[in-house]
Amino acid sequence: MAQKKRPVTKSGRPRARKGVKLKPTELTPQQLALSERPPELDALAHAVEADGGAVLAAYREPLGGHPLLFVALPTDKVDRTPFQRDVSDAHVRKLTLAMDKTKRYLDPIVAVREGDRYMTPNGGHRLTALQELGAKSVLALLVPEREVAYQILALNIEKAHNLREKALEVVRMYRDLAGSLDPKESEMALEFEEPALVTLGFAYEARPRLSGGAYAPILRKVDAYEERKLSAALPERERRAQVVLAFDDAVSEAVARLKEKGFDSPYLKAFVVARVNPLRFMKGGAPPFDELFATMTKRARGMDPGKIRSEDVARSGGAAAEAE
Repeated sequence: MAQKKRPVTKSGRPRARKGVKLKPTELTPQQLALSERPPELDALAHAVEADGGAVLAAYREPLGGHPLLFVALPTDKVDRTPFQRDVSDAHVRKLTLAMDKTKRYLDPIVAVREGDRYMTPNGGHRLTALQELGAKSVLALLVPEREVAYQILALNIEKAHNLREKALEVVRMYRDLAGSLDPKESEMALEFEEPALVTLGFAYEARPRLSGGAYAPILRKVDAYEERKLSAALPERERRAQVVLAFDDAVSEAVARLKEKGFDSPYLKAFVVARVNPLRFMKGGAPPFDELFATMTKRARGMDPGKIRSEDVARSGGAAAEAE
């Protein structure tokens, strides 16, 4: 299948994508190299050397012209950030086998310095593989600004997250930020992607087997970012998660009643959610978060299996509501 080409301008350049406002610097390749390090990089370079590492190069990245260091760090001085996805043993195994075959490590991690240690927001699998192999050093692009560590996750698209992984990653980031930089929720739209993931993340923390995929479309209609700092908004997020869990309890009870009546379908949870969800019949905007979930929870608890026909469930079709 032929690849679809992007529309171009009169000059022949691809048109900018919707929502993209970035205008790259005019720096040429020769201008990216730094013959003299700026003060913020110089202090960081001395810290790297004091920590047992080595500075291999100083340069500017080509889009924004931000100064960076290319460094070699002791592997025992580097940790994964606590808010990224859990390490996959299968992924690490593939990496170690590839490294064993090629006898090379060619993909630097990104790191930020924190105290006398280094945190990587996107290199957990590579770091783990190197540590398993017994490597003493890891190559890293060292970023001076700590806040960039949270933004790096938006660039890491090598493996698509499932909903549970992404939501848990978001809530770990949320808690970490709430205890450090503490920005407003609305300022973290890029890093969090959508407010529904924040609420789902807190819900998954409390109930790992939650069928979040059944509730995500509803949350996307009614959830929104708070105009408050994360530390102040955190209790509200935990409360919203409890509202979702109360609804999940009501849905599970309705599913159990249907099964007692002889209904046996992998779509029962999706059927119940669709049955009690009023949004599909509403015109205009959705009701407030609490009002909607209160209505749906009440309907789920009051669902009478005697009024449900087998063809109603069969028509619901679609994918079963799994626990991501």
